[in-house]
Amino acid sequence: MRIGIGFDSHPLVPGRKLVLGGVQIPFAKGLEGWSDADVLTHAVMDALLGAAALGDIGVYFPPGDAGYKGISSLILLGKVTGMLAAKGYSVGNIDATVVAEKPKLREYIDAMRHNLSQALGVGTDQVSVKASTANGLGAIGREEGIAVYAVAMIDGSKSWNNNI
Repeated sequence: MRIGIGFDSHPLVPGRKLVLGGVQIPFAKGLEGWSDADVLTHAVMDALLGAAALGDIGVYFPPGDAGYKGISSLILLGKVTGMLAAKGYSVGNIDATVVAEKPKLREYIDAMRHNLSQALGVGTDQVSVKASTANGLGAIGREEGIAVYAVAMIDGSKSWNNNI
């Protein structure tokens, strides 16, 4: 088993849709970024890539690349899942925490878990998404952005067996 940690944060800005875990959430602001700026999915991708020692999402999906402008991050997560499979890894589980003062996310969590599990090709029982606040502290607490911490466990036994 291998473990990886992912983190991402983006500022909230007017004129953008707010997308977390592939779910469009009604809110006055959205996250700034090159793709759909889905910080939850980005943190999950980085955790997976880190667990497999494959770098980070900027290596594979760099900002500024026209091919990724506005793209759904769930599509990119599917590509990361394929990279892992090609190396003989499978996803064990994901645990992610979204840190945001607003909006409240409880009613969207099940849909986020479903979307992520579909892109990963695993059951929803293997994907945990939680929401927390910064209790008014820092940029997140001032409602200037959203951050996500994610941990991924992958099974590398297929990769290990291929090297014997």
